Amino acid sequence: MTHPTELPEGLPVPVDDGRAAHLPGRQLPRLTLPASDGAMVSLGSFGAGRTVVYLYPLTGSPDGELPEGWESIPGARGCTSEACDFRDHFRELQAAGVTAVYGLSSQGSAYQAEVGDRLRLPFPMLSDTGFALAAALDLPTFEAPGEGRLYSRLTLIVLDGVIEHVFYPVFPPNTHAQRVLDWVLAHPAGGADG
Repeated sequence: MTHPTELPEGLPVPVDDGRAAHLPGRQLPRLTLPASDGAMVSLGSFGAGRTVVYLYPLTGSPDGELPEGWESIPGARGCTSEACDFRDHFRELQAAGVTAVYGLSSQGSAYQAEVGDRLRLPFPMLSDTGFALAAALDLPTFEAPGEGRLYSRLTLIVLDGVIEHVFYPVFPPNTHAQRVLDWVLAHPAGGADG
């Protein structure tokens, strides 16, 4: 087994099934979700500027087992490495004009707080155990053995409360934050091709 921040060779690559094509141009719903830092975050009140929200299925614990067949589910593996990549690019994203970064999954905020501490994440994680955002925006999810329903991996770039761009599917997750940074740098907020 590889280290949690590394991805094994030969993971299946997810394909774009079109389940996120309707998202650009949509307003974020007025949902309030608990964050790993104890705050309540209103998605519809992000305010002016650019916000990055990356959705992921679940983050495993160092001593825990991943769901059966996890590595055979396209796009499932790599949540820890994705979080670490956003951690490592956080300052660069801020310098590029991103006002906030959030991770979001259906895991509870207490578990996410432990993950944030363990991985030294400089941004909060949002907990959506009831899949309220999925219902409001018709977001893609999938089922995993022993876990039930989980969020599919995707990233929303939100500008002034409106979804400006969507990364879906996301692969490989361990270099995804760099892709997000490259896109932000290539599309300055307020630019003609944003």
